[in-house]
Amino acid sequence: MAFAACLLTACGSRKYSPNKVASASASADAMAALSSKALYNFITDWAGVQYRLGGLDKRGIDCSGFALLLEKKIYGVDLPRRSRDQAEVIEKKAMGQLKEGDLIFFSFGGREVDHVGIYLNGDYFVHASPTRGVVVDNLTIGAYQKALVKAGPVNN
Repeated sequence: MAFAACLLTACGSRKYSPNKVASASASADAMAALSSKALYNFITDWAGVQYRLGGLDKRGIDCSGFALLLEKKIYGVDLPRRSRDQAEVIEKKAMGQLKEGDLIFFSFGGREVDHVGIYLNGDYFVHASPTRGVVVDNLTIGAYQKALVKAGPVNN
C-alpha cells in the first residue's frame, strides 16, 4: 500500500497541458546545441515514450522516473524516486545560472512539487509530459512559468 502511494505521487496524478507547444525546429536546435553526445543519444532514444505513472521503462515512464534514469546513466547520480524528494537534493540556482543536466521542478497541483524536467540550454528542457510523453519543451510557455518552483544541480 505504501509503495502504491509513492508511485501515485511520483509526478502527481494531475494531467496538465500547456497552451502552446515548443516548435519542432526550436526543440531540434536545442538538442543540436547539447554539449553531451551521451545526453543527446539518451533523449533521442526515449523521445516519444508515453507517460505512465510509476513507469520506469519504454512501455511508459513518469517524470521522476525519467529524471532518475537520465541522471544515473548520463551523470552517475543517484536520485530519490519521487519528484518532491528529488527537489530536496538539489542546490537551488537562478534560471540564468542553470547548466545542461540540471533539474527543474514544477508544482501544477498546488504547493508541493509534482513534476520534474531536465534543463538542456537556452529556454529548453526535456521531461516526461503526462499528455505527450518524453518531449523537449520551452520553459517560456506560460503554464511552465506559472508552475516553476525551483531548479539547480544535484548536491554532491
